[in-house]
Amino acid sequence: MSETKRILLVEDEPGLVLTLTDRLTAEGYELEAATTGEDALAKASAGNFDLIVLDVMLPGKSGFDVCRELRGDGVDTPILFLTARGEIADKVLGLKLGGDDYLTKPFDMLELTARVDALLRRSKPGETSSSERVRFGDIDVDFRKAEVTRAGEPCDLSALEFKLLKYFIENRGATLSRDELLNRVWGYESMPYSRTVDVHVSGLRQKIEANPSRPQFVVTVHRLGYKFVG
Repeated sequence: MSETKRILLVEDEPGLVLTLTDRLTAEGYELEAATTGEDALAKASAGNFDLIVLDVMLPGKSGFDVCRELRGDGVDTPILFLTARGEIADKVLGLKLGGDDYLTKPFDMLELTARVDALLRRSKPGETSSSERVRFGDIDVDFRKAEVTRAGEPCDLSALEFKLLKYFIENRGATLSRDELLNRVWGYESMPYSRTVDVHVSGLRQKIEANPSRPQFVVTVHRLGYKFVG
């Protein structure tokens, strides 16, 4: 029997906490709730969660603040933002801070469960590349340890950035569309905000490219997607 996945729900609306807890528990997940940013930080840092569902508008620390501090402390648990904000700039900010996905309120419960399922499917224990270690340029990737170093120094990739890099390496030389990357790395076939891929590719380039504005390894194929040429 597979281990029950644990989700930290960070939301200050009691009715929504009850609704989401009931639905996600019925889906077979174990839920724990936090209603403030400070409570979320404490629980996320101390608990062993598989996913954090994080509202942006919270009393005290915002969801963006929580995400920033968790990533700064090395907590790489996938984060799904819940936000009433519809502006593209806010969505980009959430992703740049280390969020893995977002859902704008009001949302359909089926879409929420699909996003949760996809994020939890992304990392499966025991998955490794056909080659356990890969080197390109001054970058070393150890798939077994999920570690990346640059010129011998640790390269701090998020869990999603590592998955993205792994998929690029496994498909070296192939042109990969944004839809394929969303499907294979994020785990679902369609998403209204394909800019997600661009944001994460940009973040990955900042960490592995000598000159991110003129990438050597993860290159853009105009109007088609990206290609790894390392």
